[in-house]
Amino acid sequence: MVELLAPAGSREALVAAVENGANAIYLAGNAFGARAYASNFDREALREAIHFAHLRKVAIHVTVNTIVTDEEMEPLRDYLRFLYEAGADAVLVQDLGVARVAHETVPDLPLHASTQMSVSSLEGVRALAELGFTRVVLARELSLKEIRHICAHAPVEIETFMHGALCVCYSGQCLMSSMIGGRSGNRGRCAQPCRLPYTLVDEKGQDVLGDKAGSYLLSPRDLSTIDVIPDLIEAGVSSLKIEGRMKRPEYVATVVRTYREAIDTYYAGKGYAVTQEERDDLAQIFNRDFTTAYLEGRPGKAMMSDRRPNNRGLLIGRVTAYDWDARIVTVKLSGRLGLGDQVDFWVKVGGRVTATISALTDAKGRAVEEGQAGDTVSFAIPSAVRDHDRVFKVYDARLMERAKETYASGAPVRRIPVAIAVRAAVGEPLTVTLCDADGHRGEGRTDFIGESARKRPLSEEIIRKQVSRLGTSVYEMKSLHCDIAGEVMVPMSEINEARRKAVEALDALRLKEIEAREHRPEPKFTDRIARPTPKKADFLVAVDTLGKAEAALAAGADGILFGGESYEHRVIAPEEYERAWQMAREAGARIDFNTPRIVHDGQQKHVERLLAAFDAFPPDAVHVHNIAMLALVRRLTDFAIHADYSLISYNKQTLAFLKDYGVSGATLSPELTAKEIRQLAKESPLPLTCIVHGRLELMVSNYCVTGSFLGGCGEGPCTQPCTRGHFALKDRKDALFPLAMDQFCHMHVLNSKVLSMMPHAMKFRAAGIETMQIEAKAMGEKEIAAIVKAYRKAMAFPEEPAEAQLSWIHEQEGKDITRGHYFRGVL
Repeated sequence: MVELLAPAGSREALVAAVENGANAIYLAGNAFGARAYASNFDREALREAIHFAHLRKVAIHVTVNTIVTDEEMEPLRDYLRFLYEAGADAVLVQDLGVARVAHETVPDLPLHASTQMSVSSLEGVRALAELGFTRVVLARELSLKEIRHICAHAPVEIETFMHGALCVCYSGQCLMSSMIGGRSGNRGRCAQPCRLPYTLVDEKGQDVLGDKAGSYLLSPRDLSTIDVIPDLIEAGVSSLKIEGRMKRPEYVATVVRTYREAIDTYYAGKGYAVTQEERDDLAQIFNRDFTTAYLEGRPGKAMMSDRRPNNRGLLIGRVTAYDWDARIVTVKLSGRLGLGDQVDFWVKVGGRVTATISALTDAKGRAVEEGQAGDTVSFAIPSAVRDHDRVFKVYDARLMERAKETYASGAPVRRIPVAIAVRAAVGEPLTVTLCDADGHRGEGRTDFIGESARKRPLSEEIIRKQVSRLGTSVYEMKSLHCDIAGEVMVPMSEINEARRKAVEALDALRLKEIEAREHRPEPKFTDRIARPTPKKADFLVAVDTLGKAEAALAAGADGILFGGESYEHRVIAPEEYERAWQMAREAGARIDFNTPRIVHDGQQKHVERLLAAFDAFPPDAVHVHNIAMLALVRRLTDFAIHADYSLISYNKQTLAFLKDYGVSGATLSPELTAKEIRQLAKESPLPLTCIVHGRLELMVSNYCVTGSFLGGCGEGPCTQPCTRGHFALKDRKDALFPLAMDQFCHMHVLNSKVLSMMPHAMKFRAAGIETMQIEAKAMGEKEIAAIVKAYRKAMAFPEEPAEAQLSWIHEQEGKDITRGHYFRGVL
């Protein structure tokens, strides 16, 4: 049976998930989890959570899925040892350095690859399996067909999301929160800039959508797979995951209960069906409207909640009248509304009006507790509304109370039935035995030796009354067998104590069973192929056209990084790679070839054909951006491999992993500070590169805003407006974030500011950095030539440039620039 995996950001949410039928829970401690703003669990609470869940045969997966600094490595080791000893069933990780430390520190603790690893192909799954991972959480951008293919050939368990909030960016690939606000999603502190308003503008800065769309162009709807649960199960998925560690326990309770019923209905084999009440419950508890994301195709704008980025609730009626003097609204209901509920009116002017129902009258003016669909009701609201305004219920008091009952009483809701046997005889201790359905037997004996009864001998009725009092334990009596030899007396307190011992003994047996672990597969790190060492280069200029490559080389670049994605939405042919190779060789420059940041199974053949073609014009190195491409290039070629920045080299452990895996160089994460970079460089086992100039990619997305709202994507073939002009997203502060659409129809959101470290160009080599990388795909040829020449000149300046030299540098780099995280770091 498929695992139902639920989130828990608090003790209450944990209980809610378990009591409503989750098979496993994922949660985090107070560090290293990708939801740092959830309540989370300290160590004592983690131990208690694991004990609570394991008694009920529910697994606990702990998220350790942030990127980690070198200073955090020792606390991380200690934390991993604690998790292993406390009985955690698995840890989820994103950072390859964290995976390496986990292998060394707790070799038998199962490793799950977080969705933050952006695994979108079977190649990535197989690579992680070879590294000792026992489960992979797939990227949320995959279709059912792709998931089915991966599950059919995967050597490990596959986990997919089935409900909750969606990221518009491939998870683990987002720098937007980090670059805009200094709060890193990769460090668990995403500020969700995707939920803010943006305007789509053309090259002239003109709004190209107007009222055709809302303002929340990067805000997806929430994922709901309630209608495709059979498809996901039949695809071979091992675990279905609910997103929501930041959500309240009532949300967890409701969503888990609904999907538990759906999954059980499927396995019952009596025909899969979802009731309207179940749909309404899912929508009522929280929704931004729902989507199946990419499971059934590419939905375009139908995937987006562009009119509202937060909970919209459930439509339950429209305004039919408003009394301006009394401020009483009359509503014709299309759904239930009761006392304690909260509603939002979507008014035509001024946004929305919110009211909590404290009193309710029907069409005849009589006080009522609730109204049903078809009824007309009236109640007070604080602000004016108009006829036909829509009314949404955003808080359902009855639903919330129902959810709360499953976690707030302190007593178990889902109990484990046990058969109880009691034996009592004169001259013997009384014995209580509890037996569960799995054959576990817990026994407790009295210290008291049974005596002949003088007045009231033990009877089955007396024993039943005492042993059925299982209180807050997880058990309930389903049957009782009493073996009473003669007229015997045992004090009630002694019977109670024997019952308590039996409960403890059964607890211990159930805990022992679930905490037994299989040995984790040994990772295969070492690369056996002798790979060449790339020639050194001061500057590596990343370009996607031959004209840009020629401009960079003519200006003095001693390295070109060519290809990968095209910012001009066109396929880069093998002949272009060959011509770039020839140009670099003629200039005596290093030539590296790039691969795409995101590759699905359907796109991998294209990459494989390119790699095969490269044999005729071998690059100095091939750059890879994800674990799948790293494994593919390692498997199919003997080229030098360079781990580019989106593979996230953030600590020495990751660099050591990459070295063992056969990588010859790495571009450091742009979220590192200059101080952290210097420290890393001192002990790095690999030559290092830093990005010093250009518009950094803040997001890479399978959703395209121009194709969705201008090109008809999702309604038919996209008309590709991206080939007829350039577009940008404008935020509330009028900052412009240019958009680039590549040959795979991925949208790349670029930073509004250009990263420039030109005033510090002369310091990188002394800091131990071999190569400076210029991201030039978004630049014109003249700009590339000017920037390369400027960096060449700046490198010759002293580490503390003279005032005139600094003035010249500032003139060259322009005004709209940023130093990124080199000096401010991230939270």
